[in-house]
Amino acid sequence: MEEEIMRKYLLATIPMIMGIVCLFIKGILGDEILADGTVVEKNFFLITLSCLFFFSGILTFLIMALSSSFKKHSSV
Repeated sequence: MEEEIMRKYLLATIPMIMGIVCLFIKGILGDEILADGTVVEKNFFLITLSCLFFFSGILTFLIMALSSSFKKHSSV
């Protein structure tokens, strides 16, 4: 039973970890400033991708928490 719960919440934590990894990679790769002062962000998509991963992980966590609470109340 406890292993099943851990496996369920692992599905919610994986996207959040992937979001952190995307931000980490974005920080490592950095940006480039051209001679005229313009900033070139070649990896800007990683910020958007990390936000999507964070929100999908939070949404998955909330759905699993709500479904497990409804199951507890229906079984009582």
